[in-house]
Amino acid sequence: MISCTEFIPAYSEGFKFLEEKYGRKELEKFWSYLSDLYLKDTLSKMVSDEGLEGCNTYWSHSLNEEAADFKMILDEIKGEFSIDMIKCPSKGMLNELKHMEPYHSYCDHCPALYRPIIEQQGYKYDEDLSNCPKASCTITITVKNE
Repeated sequence: MISCTEFIPAYSEGFKFLEEKYGRKELEKFWSYLSDLYLKDTLSKMVSDEGLEGCNTYWSHSLNEEAADFKMILDEIKGEFSIDMIKCPSKGMLNELKHMEPYHSYCDHCPALYRPIIEQQGYKYDEDLSNCPKASCTITITVKNE
């Protein structure tokens, strides 16, 4: 069986191809399509049913499946869920490849996929991608103060 990590270089090359051939806006439309297609029945439902605990459930499964090095904090009193991605296996793998140059904005696909789903459920989604070159980032999802 092929693991999901085997597809990471193909994703990177696909993102590169789409941007070079059709432009960044079309690549973002592709990410939006993927978000709608694959996350509405999973992440969206979990957050709708369980609130921030649904975020915890979703990312606990997916990040462990990818063997990521991460720390998650669910603070329901503060109304906050956060992920500190210490070492992203996807970006880490791409950084180690010698035979190809990774897509320059590879990490942009995560907020493109997840932000719309989270915000549709009434939460605020923030990310810090400043350490992406080192395969590290943070996301914070908070209850919006009305």
